[in-house]
Amino acid sequence: MIVRIITLFPEFFDSPLRSGLLGKAIDKGIVSVEVINLRDYANTKFRRCDDSPYGGGSGMVLMAEPLFRCLEEKKGDAFTLLTTPAGVPFDQELVKKLHEKKELCIICGHYEGVDERVSERYVDSEVSIGDYVLSGGEYAALVMLDAVARYVPEFMSNSESLDEESFEDGLLEYPHYTRPAEIEGMKVPDVLLSGNHADIKAWRHEKRIEKTKRIRPDLYKRFCEQSRGE
Repeated sequence: MIVRIITLFPEFFDSPLRSGLLGKAIDKGIVSVEVINLRDYANTKFRRCDDSPYGGGSGMVLMAEPLFRCLEEKKGDAFTLLTTPAGVPFDQELVKKLHEKKELCIICGHYEGVDERVSERYVDSEVSIGDYVLSGGEYAALVMLDAVARYVPEFMSNSESLDEESFEDGLLEYPHYTRPAEIEGMKVPDVLLSGNHADIKAWRHEKRIEKTKRIRPDLYKRFCEQSRGE
């Protein structure tokens, strides 16, 4: 998978792209990430990429011209995303759809927003990672990159773990335990020490339902509706 990230702050990605599973995947060529400095496409002396909004209002807006020039050169056939609080929710269903794309281009939104003409001409989907406002789209872009990259073959050392993670079938993940079997009077559930894989599987499914109902009643309601075929 090839991912291009257009940003005003390329240094933001220096450490994350060298760390953890994502860093290893990049080193191995499993995922290719190009971080593009939008200021390189500004045509002013001070590499300015923002201006005040027409119609008045507070804050600044990312200008269309630098983004037009950048996207004309870098977009290619990539499916292009714009990070914005006003976008569609970035959930596991969207992650799965995006991982099927061979190339992604992520525009990091900033300030009060991006000139609407950029979306009209180049953006395939405006995406939000949550109902809150960040100081820059770089945070969202990094979240999106990591979530999608996990589905690229060979990214995960054990691909089966993807099937057991939260949200895969509408439920949160079951509780986990490891050694020691008891600490300060708190014991690991007996079923996990039984060696009976059928019982363990049933226990884990039951706990997923309990946890989802307790923590995310919205997901639990949807799960029940899907189970009833509604």
